[in-house]
Amino acid sequence: MKYFDVFNGDADGICALLQLRLADPRDSELITGVKRDISLAKQVKAKAGDKVTILDVSLDKNRDAVVELLGAGAEVFYVDHHFAGDIPDHSALTTRINTASDVCTALLVNGYLKGQFALWAIVGAYGDNLRQSAAALAKGLDLDEAQLTALENLGIYLNYNGYGASLDDLHFHPAELYRQLLPFPNPLEFMAVTGGAFEKLETGYKNDMAAAAQLPPAEADQVSAVYILPNEPWARRVSGVYSNDLANDNPDRAHAVLTEKADGNYLVSIRAPLNNKQGADEFCRQFPTGGGRAAAAGINDLPATGLADFMSRFAQFYGALAS
Repeated sequence: MKYFDVFNGDADGICALLQLRLADPRDSELITGVKRDISLAKQVKAKAGDKVTILDVSLDKNRDAVVELLGAGAEVFYVDHHFAGDIPDHSALTTRINTASDVCTALLVNGYLKGQFALWAIVGAYGDNLRQSAAALAKGLDLDEAQLTALENLGIYLNYNGYGASLDDLHFHPAELYRQLLPFPNPLEFMAVTGGAFEKLETGYKNDMAAAAQLPPAEADQVSAVYILPNEPWARRVSGVYSNDLANDNPDRAHAVLTEKADGNYLVSIRAPLNNKQGADEFCRQFPTGGGRAAAAGINDLPATGLADFMSRFAQFYGALAS
């Protein structure tokens, strides 16, 4: 029998798997990638009796591969908070899927484990910009303000590390980062290690965010705003966390952050208004490479020729929701 752990390379996916493997250690094959690489289940080569855990990637985008795994005789445990579509009915498939806008995969795993490693769930929630959900979970724990801020920063930095056009853009391969975090049941202990991954992520994050802050919006009003970042590694790394920052600073406004790709097309990150977290997935699914969840979604390949149309449709979509 072989174990496979399949997980999104962002903070939520990593923190979800950390909780599971701290509670149930396994020598598993890790399958992950950049945050936008979500069709991961097809990389699993499982046989009868193998056990596959899949975290924080849409079942809708992985359904065919999951059906193949089940057909091969593997057991699949699937936890996620993205749009799932039709869930296969199979005795070897166990799912914990909740698409509510105030939950993430790390929080779902925390519920499954009854809070055994809640600090990592808090980190994952902060990484997914679920600040209220993270704070609510933290209320039952003995944390001071400085510790809570540290957990929030770690979540942001882990999430930041997942963004890029390829693994070469990242400071750490998500599997490597997971392995560095796994020895620490308490994330505060990980951050106390000097000269390590935390300091590298923090420095990179601050430098990249400073560069992004220099760019004005391409379009902006009270309802929506569009920002366009250049085809540079720092811009690809910062696109998601910059979107979260914009959302936090302007909670009544929807935001789109477009990052230019090498071929001239765009990678798009969408954030619904924090005060009305709906529609991001619906809007992005109008495009062939779009998907996500109600509060945050994206488009992997927006043609350059469609930029003007995208900006018009984005403003109209969120203008209608706000009216």
